[in-house]
Order: sequence, then structure tokens, then C-alpha cells
Amino acid sequence: MSTRLSLADLTPPRKPRVLPPDSGSGTLNIQLTPQEDRLCTLLDQFTNDLKEKRPDLPPVECRIAGGWVRDKLLGGDSNDIDIALSSMMGIAFAELFVPFIEERGLEVRNVTKIARNPEQSKHLETCKATLMGLEIDFVNLRSEEYALDSRIPTKVEFGTPEQDAMRRDITVNALFYNVHTRSVEDYTGKGLDDLREGIARTPLPPRETFLDDPLRVLRCIRFASRFGFELEPSLKESVREKDVKDGLVSKISRDRVGEELDKMLKGRDPLHSLQLVEELGVHEEIFYLAPSAKPSGPVAPRRTSVVAATLIAALLSRDFKSPLPGLHEQLTSHAIADHGTRRRLYLAAALTPFRDVTCPEKKKTIPASEVVIREGAKLGNQNKYLSGVPLLLQAHTILSRPTKEKLSDPEPRVATGLLLRDKHISNPLTEAHWSASALFCLVQDLVNLWNLESDTLDLTSASEVIELYNGLAKKVEELELEDAILAPPMLDHVRLKGKEVCALLGTKPGVWMSNALAKVVEWQLGHPQGTKEECGEFIREEVKEGRLVVGDVKRSPGGESGKKKK
Repeated sequence: MSTRLSLADLTPPRKPRVLPPDSGSGTLNIQLTPQEDRLCTLLDQFTNDLKEKRPDLPPVECRIAGGWVRDKLLGGDSNDIDIALSSMMGIAFAELFVPFIEERGLEVRNVTKIARNPEQSKHLETCKATLMGLEIDFVNLRSEEYALDSRIPTKVEFGTPEQDAMRRDITVNALFYNVHTRSVEDYTGKGLDDLREGIARTPLPPRETFLDDPLRVLRCIRFASRFGFELEPSLKESVREKDVKDGLVSKISRDRVGEELDKMLKGRDPLHSLQLVEELGVHEEIFYLAPSAKPSGPVAPRRTSVVAATLIAALLSRDFKSPLPGLHEQLTSHAIADHGTRRRLYLAAALTPFRDVTCPEKKKTIPASEVVIREGAKLGNQNKYLSGVPLLLQAHTILSRPTKEKLSDPEPRVATGLLLRDKHISNPLTEAHWSASALFCLVQDLVNLWNLESDTLDLTSASEVIELYNGLAKKVEELELEDAILAPPMLDHVRLKGKEVCALLGTKPGVWMSNALAKVVEWQLGHPQGTKEECGEFIREEVKEGRLVVGDVKRSPGGESGKKKK
């Protein structure tokens, strides 16, 4: 009887929860660096000085807000400090504070006014500056009101610390550090306890928080995966509600979705992020493909995204002993060493449901995954997402199940080398490495074997597929192909360019040269010790036999070379 593996069997242990350091007293404390201590002293001195010299201005209190407080309480460091002001706009405060600092011999650099930009969550004008190596953002405490159809506040006013805390995404991000009293302030009443217990909870009822700004759903997912926190149960229930999910599509700019998604992929546990996306049922809203894109057919079940991501994590984990057979080191070493490759693998895993779907664009068809990356998530080509991930998904049609027959015709070194040199599999322009492409194709073959009804994988069938890919890696090793896969056309250890081929054949350059260089690559794979003269003889023979057309060649409408002009 065959063994069937569940997703739980294949899931590596989650990254450990980030805990506050144990102070011994049970209280959470912030340890200031000398620069932070000096900043707090200067802010306190300045506000007292302002009270004496400018009685026309209301007294100003300064608090450090948000992520800096959270990270310091967790024992980390942060050079990004938001100074929340009780009764003054950021730019007005900075215009008075900077001269005060400079009078004391300190340099303030990069003082910049940040204009209001609601789409980027900049609802009021603020000011940035750099002081003692700290990046400081001067903002004012505020309260906000929202309309039903937008995440951009319809009304933004000066607020109390409590109002400002309650408008934030989760309680652990709503903590303040009062620079005058040197104490942590928890106006939600839950932030410090949630930090100790590892809970992501909204300050207000979650439905209200998410309907005001659905982007907070993505931020909850990101922070939960970053710190290993648990999502509070009512928060999960609210995310699954239809109007909240609808808001993820209608109220958030896709650029902001892409920003949050990129941070998840860069984070310490991208698998956990994708698990939460699947658990909360928001894959369709985050990886959005508009009906106007006219997809060629329905996408595969969304469950396949987390299956693919789990398999990647299991196969790449150094600490987790997967029940699957071990992989050849060649298949995993590059992905383990390269952060960018891992991010692309996890994004490609998330887009697995779109693997076999295309969309029309002008007079051609493109992968649906390309449309999702470019339009649905607006990720662009940072980290080669747009140029590299669709190729990873397309590579499966080329490399799936690399049998001995596929690697032997016409000859093992040539067949294997040409297969792995395909632009979908190895491509310096997209930073695609053959081993990562092979690993992803293996994962896709295993996804194809996944029984979605029982939510299990047959171990015997999976082992047979894994053996095929291990055989591919061994073949690369045995045939010493590692360097040849990415090598340009070379003769006598010198890169061969089109003009050298022209000189060999005594003809002018033309569109035929790409075919000629491909012939050179094929020849050098089969003759790794061959000479320039031998290659020239081979090329001339190809021309003589009509297998390579040279000279003034027409290009057909489809881009292929036509017959030589007479």
C-alpha cells in the first residue's frame, strides 16, 4: 500500500516567534542608543525652549511612534524614527527645530518636505531629516474619517494620542515612546500584552479597521509572518467577509499591494505569508487578474499556490527532514545561496494557479502570470519579477519530467546542454539559473501529482519524479556542463561574435547570424576540446548541406528567417 503525504507532513517548522528580551521584572523596556538618548534630550529641551520663547504657539509634546517602539521593545534596532507631534505640523516644527540643533554644533542633513500623497498613505504634509545617523520623520498626531468607497480619509485633523493609536493597523504598531517622560504609552490597552504574547490584533473592531483601509489586511499578514505572530480569531473572520475582500480589489491601488507583497517575499518567512493568504481566502484579491484581461480559461485551484510554496520550503530547508527523497545538491545550492532567486521561486509558487493560462495582448498572447505581476500587483521588474517569474512558469512545459530519452537525443552532452540553455531555463538577463528552474519544474510536477480531493501526495509517484531530476543534476555533473550552460559561443577560449562567423564564411553580417551562433553552441557542446578551425569546417559543411542559410536573408512576418534572395 502506497504512502500518502499530507501538507502537514511536508511543512517545515515555522520560524520561531520574535520575543521581547526578558528583563527579569516582567516589564518591557527600551534601551536607547547614545544617539537616540541625545535626540530625546534635544527634543525635550527644544519644546521647553519653545514654550518660553514662543508663547503664541501651543505647547508641543513629542512622542516616537509606531515601528521604532515595537522593534526596540523586541530588542532590535531601528534607524527610522517617526516623531509624532501633539499640536504642530511636521514642516513647521522642523523649521524651528533645525536651527536649534545647528546652534549646538550638530549637523542636520537632507531636510526634505514630503508633500501630501494619499495614495502612498501620506495624508498630511510632513518633513524628513537626518540627524546623528538617524532618519527622522516629523508628523502630527491625527484622527481620520473615511468614506465607504475609498481608503483615503475624507477628513484628517489633529488628534489625541489615543485617537492616533486607534487608527493604526495593529496594536503592537500603535505604541508610543514619550521623549519627555521616557516611558512607553499603550493607548489601546493591548499593545504591550500582544507584543508579549505574539498576537496581531487591530485596535478597533477588525471589520471597521479593514473597511476603512483594506490595505491593513496585507499589513497584518506581513507583520504576522515577520514576527511569527498569531492572527486574532475575530480578525480572521472579518477578513473573510465579502465586503472586506471586495475592498481589497476596489479601494487599494495595486502599487500598494505590490509594495506589501514584495516585503512579504523579502521577509523572514514568505511561506507563512502565503499560508495566511490561503487561510484567509484572499489569494484571488491579492493576485488579481481582472476579467478585462480575457484569460484563456479558468485558473487552477488557488490551493495549488500554497502546495507549491510548501514544497519549495521543504526541498530548500536545511533543518527540516522532509519525508521526500533527498535532492542532488546541484538542484538546491544556488537557490539556498541567492536571496533574489528564492523570492522569485516563492512568487512563482504563488502564481502556480495561472501557470497554464494566457491572455491576449495586442496581436500576441502572454502568460496570465505576467498580467498579474504587471497589473494585478504592480510589482514591476524589481528583483526580475516581471521578466523572470513568467519564464519560470513557462519552463515547466520545456523541462517537465527530464527522462533519459529527453537528455540523450541526439547525444547526451548536446541534448542536455541545449535543453538547459533554453532562455526559459538559463538566462543571465533575468538571472535565471538552470538549477532553480529545474527545482521549480520539479515542484510543478509534484503539484500535478497532488490529489486535491484528499489533499495528499503519493510518495511513490513523487519519488519517481524526484529521481528524474536527480538524474538530470548527475548528468550535468558527469558531463561537466555547469559552466557550458551559461557560456556564450567560444572558440579557443575567446568569445565568438558574429563578425568572426562572417570571416569564417567570407560573407556579410545579417539576420542569419543568430542561427549560425546557435550552430556554434551546439557544436561546442559536442566538442568541448574542439578548435576554431574544426568549428569553421563544421559551419561550412552546414552551409554546403543547406542546414544553415547565410547571406542576405529576408525576415518573414513572424520573425523567422526566410530564403536567401536570388
